[in-house]
Amino acid sequence: MPIFRAPGGVRLACHMSGEGRPLVVLPGGPMRASAYLGNLGGLHEHRQLALLDLRGTGESEVPADPATYRCDRLVDDVEALRRHLGLERMDVLAHSAGGSLAMLYAARYPDRLRRLALITATPRALGMPATAEDRLAAARLRASEPWFADAFPAFESWLSGTGDFDPVFLPFFYGRWDDTARVHADREEDETNDDAADRYGADGAYDPNATRTALARVTAPVLVLAGEMDGGPSPALARRAAEVFPVAEFTVQPGAGHYPWLDDPEWFVRRVAAFFSGPE
Repeated sequence: MPIFRAPGGVRLACHMSGEGRPLVVLPGGPMRASAYLGNLGGLHEHRQLALLDLRGTGESEVPADPATYRCDRLVDDVEALRRHLGLERMDVLAHSAGGSLAMLYAARYPDRLRRLALITATPRALGMPATAEDRLAAARLRASEPWFADAFPAFESWLSGTGDFDPVFLPFFYGRWDDTARVHADREEDETNDDAADRYGADGAYDPNATRTALARVTAPVLVLAGEMDGGPSPALARRAAEVFPVAEFTVQPGAGHYPWLDDPEWFVRRVAAFFSGPE
């Protein structure tokens, strides 16, 4: 497990898996340890995954200044990883909240990016958060599930701000609520730095207009992958995010929720590996 120093001297961990050209992987959560990504459904058989534990998560050091958890201040941690790996340009895959970090990285360091995949990434950095309506519309697609009757009222209450987070509605985040999904969901609390998560999108983290302007000049190919059953982002919101990039592919994984590599690993790996195998 490589350890390297980021700005401010913070020691960061990067978990390497597989062989071949490195693929830098930015986790979501926000601020969840990269362990939840596993090997991304077997993607490590096609590329060497370099899974970054963001500062204060997983095996990475807790910084002295918690203000450095803010998304825009993490960009140079990603750049430090690129230098540590000795890459002139790098491929990046970002999941969920990590998508905003990847967008800010692309905006600041466009010449260091070879290809970028945004996986079920809510585009908060573009001023486009997922709405309660998006999430409820996706949830209603699950009306035939045996757990729906108990889960939907709690989910609706939470999204309206009148109820607390309730594990009963975790199935809405997965395309298949099976034993694999249950184990994965049960790990989230232990793998997430809640203080860091609260600061990730703090005031000043995002400047949507400036980011849009910068991304309009990014020449690296971008893949935006949405899950058919996901509400954050919905496929429609993900498509709008793809339109910001000059060279972008948009795809929807059938039957997938927010963690598509769990819902259909073969479909996910085939699509993502094909994208990263494209020309320079």
